[in-house]
Amino acid sequence: MENALEIFIGSILDHNIALAYILGMCPLIAISTNVRNAKGMGLAVVFVVTLTGIINYPIYLLLQRVGVEWLNLLVFIITIAATVQFLEMFIDKFFPRLYNSFGLFLPLITVNCVVLGVSLFFVNRSYNFVQTAAFSFGSGIGWMLAIILLAGVREKMAKKSDIPRGLAGKGITFIVLGILALAVIGFTGLASIQ
Repeated sequence: MENALEIFIGSILDHNIALAYILGMCPLIAISTNVRNAKGMGLAVVFVVTLTGIINYPIYLLLQRVGVEWLNLLVFIITIAATVQFLEMFIDKFFPRLYNSFGLFLPLITVNCVVLGVSLFFVNRSYNFVQTAAFSFGSGIGWMLAIILLAGVREKMAKKSDIPRGLAGKGITFIVLGILALAVIGFTGLASIQ
């Protein structure tokens, strides 16, 4: 059984949810046009992924106890939707400029496969509560790292690069994502996650 620190480090680096498992690409690409928005979206995803992982763990144990663990997908989605709704109201009230910069993508965290994927991973890997919390938080941090790195590269390229017309926009973004994904391969074996 892996320890929580190994799981945390592994979920940020060699098991990065965005760069190794290729989850959460839609908001990753859409919001990564500047670092400021990427940081805000990254923090929102960290919050939602961590909170829903922590909430979904005891819910899953309860579902198991009563013999209806097959309902986990539906219950996880309801938990995720409620958490994102709370976050959306909070950001709208206290950070309206950030809320406006997210546009449609903040409510789309509800259907971001990263959030659901983390909850399904802890079930498939039979993590305990501490491991689930470490994996959830680490996966959120890993996704935030990926979006901030991508946004930083995209900002620099927009200012200082002469990108061929055929690669401008999404084309060069996918190339950068591929290079970042190759970079996380360099961390393979750093932490062992099932």
